[in-house]
Amino acid sequence: MSDIVGIDIPKVTAWLSDNVEGAVAPFQFDIIAGGRSNLTFTVTDASDTKFVLRRPPTGSVLATAHDMEREHRIISAVGLTGVPVPETMAVCRDIEVNGAPFYVMAYVDGVVLDSPERAEPMSPELRRAAGEHLVDVLADLHEVDIDSIGLGDLARREGYIERQVKRWTTQWERSKTRELPAIDEVARRLARNLPRQEGVSIAHGDYRFGNMLVNTGTGRIAAVLDWELCTLGDPLADVGYVGVYWSDPGEEQLRANDPTGIDGFPTYSELVERYANRTGREMGNIGYYCAFGAWRLAVISEGVYARYLNGAMGDQEIDRETLASFKEGTERLADDALERLS
Repeated sequence: MSDIVGIDIPKVTAWLSDNVEGAVAPFQFDIIAGGRSNLTFTVTDASDTKFVLRRPPTGSVLATAHDMEREHRIISAVGLTGVPVPETMAVCRDIEVNGAPFYVMAYVDGVVLDSPERAEPMSPELRRAAGEHLVDVLADLHEVDIDSIGLGDLARREGYIERQVKRWTTQWERSKTRELPAIDEVARRLARNLPRQEGVSIAHGDYRFGNMLVNTGTGRIAAVLDWELCTLGDPLADVGYVGVYWSDPGEEQLRANDPTGIDGFPTYSELVERYANRTGREMGNIGYYCAFGAWRLAVISEGVYARYLNGAMGDQEIDRETLASFKEGTERLADDALERLS
């Protein structure tokens, strides 16, 4: 097998054989297309059993990002609840094995609805069911007793938005490739109008169809993925972030990597109402949280753009058009956040 960027094949093979129950060498490693942060690989063993390996990008990254041990801990804990996540199998903390920590989890069958085309084979009824279940799973996540599953010390419980605004302002300064006045203006407005935190919960941080596997035959969420931004905080931030991606049926598609906007999916206002009914939370300031989500995503998008420019995304090829879309996407998101606050 030829070398794969991000995988030391001999050392990882030996480690998997010793630490993953039932894993049989040799292994085939295939990078999962679409991952633009941590590198995610499907691993197939000699008996054709599949599992998944996650590791950080191969280049320099922001100090607090891409903590594999932390992500493994979160998924393991959430797995104790009714929230659907892949089963964790093993974690490697020894950087001598693969140059960085990594963890292994079970392979879950399902479809990532990261475009309208992925949802087209579903009936309108199944699309609505998927949208409603997405909100129900989020409400269930936000109702989890964080202490009972061992995540009570994951992060500070209060001041979430204030901490996040400070964090992402700092990360913008570290990763920006140019000046964008809209980013700075939104940061100022967010900081001036901090909302009262509506309780404390597990905040996923990147909750959307593109980060979950869907059973397209039932319209049910099979697994929620990508927990690297998860922390404790204001649950409404996750609801607002859903609104950054969501397009109401028949309206202009907000983001190409989201399936909503075609017939059948609920409207965003229906999602918000469903969440409010499930949780009893007041949703009158949801526009602020949507603006915060768009602004934070702009900063994240710039970080991904910068990492591609620096060659830190493994062997994932990217053309100039796609690279330009990241650059322009940061600008559009910044403008969207500013408009939501106006």
